[in-house]
Amino acid sequence: MKKLLLTFLAGIALISCNEDKKKEVTPEENPNLDVHEKIAMVNGFKEFDSIKKIKFTFNVKVNDSIRSERRWNWNVGTNKISLTENDSVMSYTRKDSLAENKKYIDQRFVNDSYWLLFPFQLKWSLADLSEPKKATAPISGDEMQMLTVSYPKDGGYTPGDSYDIYFDDEFMIREWVYKSSDGGREMATTWEDYKDFKGIKIATMHKSKDDSFELFFDDITVE
Repeated sequence: MKKLLLTFLAGIALISCNEDKKKEVTPEENPNLDVHEKIAMVNGFKEFDSIKKIKFTFNVKVNDSIRSERRWNWNVGTNKISLTENDSVMSYTRKDSLAENKKYIDQRFVNDSYWLLFPFQLKWSLADLSEPKKATAPISGDEMQMLTVSYPKDGGYTPGDSYDIYFDDEFMIREWVYKSSDGGREMATTWEDYKDFKGIKIATMHKSKDDSFELFFDDITVE
């Protein structure tokens, strides 16, 4: 689930400096956008170029026990990133080549920010996208549109993973299913409790069907 995609970094740099992004239109203004573009747009993709810093805490709770709590401070312009975990502070700058001792923090940042801003990854990353189709969502049982996002089998921390994303008529993701490349792991979670941060919509809660697993964000600030 932890992707190290060079296009993620390149996409951020491109968005930060490309003034033409400000001219992008919403899905309502341009119905000819592809589905993955509409998902990114309704979640505030065109607002990202004006963001300077993002802070957030990534939390994982399993059976009422907190398993992970990582506080991130991300300078979007410089790509300098700081992690506070277990009262320890680590920092690094994302770039094409990473020192071995920085891979621990980078692996976690890629994972955590991927959950935070997945709709933008639909435009940033080089994933294969299926044609959307009607399907029954695994948790709610509701009929929604479903799109499969598959990553290359080489590169990244866990190559070959895929995601079935279920989204509503407003192009907001409501559920997804993660599938590991070796077929050994599959996990469905909700996408809920969306909050708006300067035009960027973030699902702050993700739960399994039986509520035994929760992945959630708090202490989010966007500057």
